[in-house]
Amino acid sequence: MKTSLQSAPRVREHLVWLDVVRFAAMFTVVCCHCADPFNFFSGEMPANIDDIKFWGAAYASLLRPCVPLFVMITGTLLLPVRGDTGQFYRKRISRVFWPFLIWSVLYCLFPWLMGLLGFGSDALRFFYPYLGEEASRQSFADVWEYLSAIPLNFVVFDVHMWYIYLLIGLYLYMPIFSAWIEKATERAKHWFLVAWGVTLFVPYMRVFVEPYFWGSCTWNEFYMLYYFAGFNGYLLLGHCLSKLEWPMRKALLWGIPMFVVGYVATYLGFRHMTTLPEYSAEQLELFIYYCSPNVVLMTIPIFLICKAVTVRAEWLKRALANLTVCGFGVYMIHYIFTGPSVTVMRALDVPLGLQIPCAAVVAFGISWLLVYLIRKVSGEKVARYLVG
Repeated sequence: MKTSLQSAPRVREHLVWLDVVRFAAMFTVVCCHCADPFNFFSGEMPANIDDIKFWGAAYASLLRPCVPLFVMITGTLLLPVRGDTGQFYRKRISRVFWPFLIWSVLYCLFPWLMGLLGFGSDALRFFYPYLGEEASRQSFADVWEYLSAIPLNFVVFDVHMWYIYLLIGLYLYMPIFSAWIEKATERAKHWFLVAWGVTLFVPYMRVFVEPYFWGSCTWNEFYMLYYFAGFNGYLLLGHCLSKLEWPMRKALLWGIPMFVVGYVATYLGFRHMTTLPEYSAEQLELFIYYCSPNVVLMTIPIFLICKAVTVRAEWLKRALANLTVCGFGVYMIHYIFTGPSVTVMRALDVPLGLQIPCAAVVAFGISWLLVYLIRKVSGEKVARYLVG
């Protein structure tokens, strides 16, 4: 059945500034995953563990806008949704589902394939330096357990796939959200963002104030502002900020103080958690939670500063446009290269404070090159299934 979300799809002008935002999001997410070996450990701790934890916390805090930027790009491009809802679902979800499924299977098979080739747990830790007992799980029974989990969730070998589950959920929700956005005034949108802003404090309220509030309890997780919470706020934020025309000077004047405040809060909180003798996974993630006020304060300035960037060089425009085409594939495959890139930086004795960004440059460059070659060799039709 067709919906009334209006007639023909729009022909969008290519937005170079959005390519700049996508580059920032893409590189920071690779950099963020290169920081994982600095924040998650297994086995004997190295002698310089304090320095490693310092730089891990510094970069992990700095890079938290990566995922919110991706969601804001989606909101900028797709809201309000035009055309038939079923067509939107077929186009958007199929574009991400098949690469997601193929690469999820490959990541799950990877430890078993390594075992077939005679490589043991040490070789697996070369690719995943933070692995614990999972490094020894290379039998086909173990792999089958990972494969059977795909309909439910990601596994330790493809942690970055968590975002694809989220993205599919956002796609399912967007035509419904869009119907309101088309009719809502700018004032109504801003009030929605205000309510969303309140929900950003909920993770901290649950830990430091009261675990249950606004109607939530042991039998009800849907508190008063639940329906304003989550990544849908970033969708709307991207939609609204894309209309804001700020020159670079104004973006920097407002953006730098906002970013500094957000970063200091994120870093101090995360650093505090990582210095505790013992902490839970929830405690570790508390201050780097994507839907938190401190991360929003960091994300908005990056979006607006990237939007104000003027790209004049034609070669750079072409490179950014190519990254837009290859970006989803880069996201799919980069995770396998982050661990080795960090290991190589350590072997080359790169200064500790530079290892994460240098490793990110290597992992990002290799991933981009591979996706580019896949698209060239396989052709557009096959590439859509392999790399989106």
